[in-house]
Order: sequence, then structure tokens, then C-alpha cells
Amino acid sequence: MLAAKTLPLTSPQPTHLEKSNVFSLPSQNILPITKLNRKIKTTTRLKSSLNSTTTVSETSKKSTSAQTRVEILSEALPFIQKFRNKTIVVKYGGAAMKSESLQSSVIDDIVLLSCVGLRIVFVHGGGPEINQWLARLNIKPSFLNGLRVTDASTMEIVSMVLVGKVNKHLVSLINKAGATAVGLSGIDGRILTARPSPNSAQLGFVGDIASVDPTIIRPLIDNGHIPVIASVAADVAGQSYNINADTAAGELAAALGAEKLILLTDVAGVLLDKDDPGSLVREIDIKGVKKMIESGVIGGGMIPKVNCCVRSLAQGVTTTSIIDGRLKHSLLLEILTDEGAGTMITG
Repeated sequence: MLAAKTLPLTSPQPTHLEKSNVFSLPSQNILPITKLNRKIKTTTRLKSSLNSTTTVSETSKKSTSAQTRVEILSEALPFIQKFRNKTIVVKYGGAAMKSESLQSSVIDDIVLLSCVGLRIVFVHGGGPEINQWLARLNIKPSFLNGLRVTDASTMEIVSMVLVGKVNKHLVSLINKAGATAVGLSGIDGRILTARPSPNSAQLGFVGDIASVDPTIIRPLIDNGHIPVIASVAADVAGQSYNINADTAAGELAAALGAEKLILLTDVAGVLLDKDDPGSLVREIDIKGVKKMIESGVIGGGMIPKVNCCVRSLAQGVTTTSIIDGRLKHSLLLEILTDEGAGTMITG
């Protein structure tokens, strides 16, 4: 059995980047501005074309000259060559899951990337859908420190919604778009083995990941299929647990030796000023992340996401990214351009 290395789930020692009029740290603690702002080489036309899909009509898109389309594809070639035959783990959730148009954009991106040779593993949660079904059954959702309190009844609904409904819906959409998806959960083939959370007395059946076995995933991606994995797992006794989807994606990326982990989220990425989307940090390393947490620049719900990225990098994933799932074709912008669509975290 292949198992991911077990690292302590503790927050890294924080970090910070300099921002005028808000924070001040010695300049040697700050990444060079050329690293914070990824180089824009031949990606301008590609980015413009991808962004244009959010505003132009079908008629105007058809008016794009054949020569322009060919040039755009040509500019994407170096990125396709870089990632071809590499494993990319994508965690799907947030606004990209709630909006039908964004959902369609993500599915199209996944299928395109698979068609050009990337080995995609798609991990998902489904919080809003779970809340809808709880409301239908007159069960009020409860949260503790951002985690869903999951009693036996709620766990049953979580399993039914994530594994039986959301997972199969995503598989159907990917298949319809022209790729071949296979729906799984962490329980299948003991992909994920769970253990109770340290706060299980308060949280109920919310679990941590004890081990990862990607044995049944490898033949699927070797044959060009797209595994779609719901973030539900079981312990050694067979008890089901609700698993944080970011955590599940990060541990799977590590176990698979992925080239890249991508977390789709509802913000632009890591920001120097949480109220200013223009303060996006485009690239940062682990030391920089730790300083930003220590200084309080990174806080709230972003902390578990960056911790997930740091754990994955420590276990061998090459790069990780937290990208804006509200932006159409954000996956293509992140993978097929230098500019990206959020924050890249490197080792």
C-alpha cells in the first residue's frame, strides 16, 4: 500500500510581506518583486482571449480570425509541453460550484487539459448542496471553527449528497463534455483512511486523514480517465467521516507525486490587504507564507488553505496554487500562462 507521509497538522510559523502604510518588515524578508509578479511573456493574447469569453457573444467569438486562434494555440504550446503527462490535482468548490456558468467553465477547462495530455484528478466537496438537503429535512446546520458539526444523521446526508448526487452529476458533465470520468469517494479502494478529529466530541464524524492509497487511481489516470473523488472517507472499522476537501486534495496530490495542486476558492488568492483585490501576491514561497501568517496578513479561512499547500509541498508536490474560482477559465489561465489566476506557492 502506498501511503502519504504523515506530517503533524500544525500551522506553520507565520510570515509576512511588506506593504506600504500597512506593514513594515526588512526588505530582505520580502521576495523580489519580479518573483511576486510572474513574468508575462507570450501570454497576453492568450489571457485576453480567455477573458473575452466572459463578455463576448457567440457571434463575436465566431468572428475571431482563424490566424488569431492558431497564434493563441501556438503560444500555449510551451505550457502544454511542460505539463503533459504530469499529474494535476484540482480541488473544486466555492463559487465555481454554485454558479452554472462557472461550473461549465471549469468542466470545459478540465476536459481541454485532459485532452492535451495532463493527468487530472478532480476532488470536490459540496457544502451548499448539503445545506439545501438539510433544510429540506428541517435539520439546522451547525459549524464550529468553520467545520461542519456532523452527527450520525448529518453524516448520512453528507454521504448521500456528496457521493450519490454531486459526484455523479460532475461525472456526467465531464462525460458529456467529451472526456471519460470515473466517480469515486475516499472510501472506494481505501483511497483515504480516516481517523476521528481531535475535536470529535464537539464535531462528531468529522475526520482527519490517517493514510492515502492511490492504487486504484493510478490505472485510471494512466489510461486518460479523470477520477472524480468525493471527500468522504472511512476509518479502519468502516465508519464514514466527513473530510475537508482541501485536505483530501492536498494529501492525494502528495501520494500521487503530483506536479501541481490547485485549490479553487472564492477570493483572488493570497492578498496583502484582504480588502484590496489589487494587492494579490502572485507568487510566494513557504518561508514567505509563514511570515504572512505570523504578521496576521493571512488569517481566517485562508490559513487552512495555505497550510494544506505547505503540507503538500513538504511531501513532494512541485507547486501549489490558490486561484480565483469566480473567474471564468481560471484553470487555463493558471496552467497555460505565466501570469496565472491567483497565488502560486512554491517550496
